[in-house]
Amino acid sequence: MMRTLFDSELSKLNVDLTKMGHLVEVSIENMIDAFKHQDKALAKEIMNNDRLINDMERAIESRSFNLILRQQPIASDLRNVTSALKIVTDLERIGDQAADIAEIILNFEGEHAYRTIEHIPMMAKKAKMMVHEAIDAFIKKDLSTAQMVIKMDDEIDVLFQDVKQEVTEILKENSERIDFCIDFLMIAKYLERVGDHAVNICEWLEFNQTGTVNDHRLI
Repeated sequence: MMRTLFDSELSKLNVDLTKMGHLVEVSIENMIDAFKHQDKALAKEIMNNDRLINDMERAIESRSFNLILRQQPIASDLRNVTSALKIVTDLERIGDQAADIAEIILNFEGEHAYRTIEHIPMMAKKAKMMVHEAIDAFIKKDLSTAQMVIKMDDEIDVLFQDVKQEVTEILKENSERIDFCIDFLMIAKYLERVGDHAVNICEWLEFNQTGTVNDHRLI
């Protein structure tokens, strides 16, 4: 009976995580659309929806702690719950990054910002792909896809360096554009952090399945 109850609660936990992952993916997709079309109404919607993601994080944390305290899980079960706690934190942070970029979008005026820095669209596309594949890997317990996402992080890091170089060139031509350039550096940094959190999700999936993180055995 206790085992059946635990499995039922764990299944509910995974359903909640899947729902939260979907909300985060939608936020990333909307952020890119708002950025591409300078859609300030959509940017505001992203910022408002971030509260829903935060609420889901707290609900999943509460469910996870209750499972640990009430069910006294064995090692493999504890990995499931612990990895869920870690992954939900990364999902919430990805939602935060999307909301942070949306806030910057609200300040854009005039020129079409999305295409001003050549490598920003590529960073956004790469970050979106990493988040989607990381969440999909977690749902399907797919370690090979998780490893692919981890390797993609090097690509987004290179793109971040490219953006910094582009911004430097803009400032050389017109030093009065410093505020504009700072906004783009912040967007690029947020996108890089999105990639980092996607990698974290994949590493916690590895922990969930193997008990190791970065070749260190934990549980």
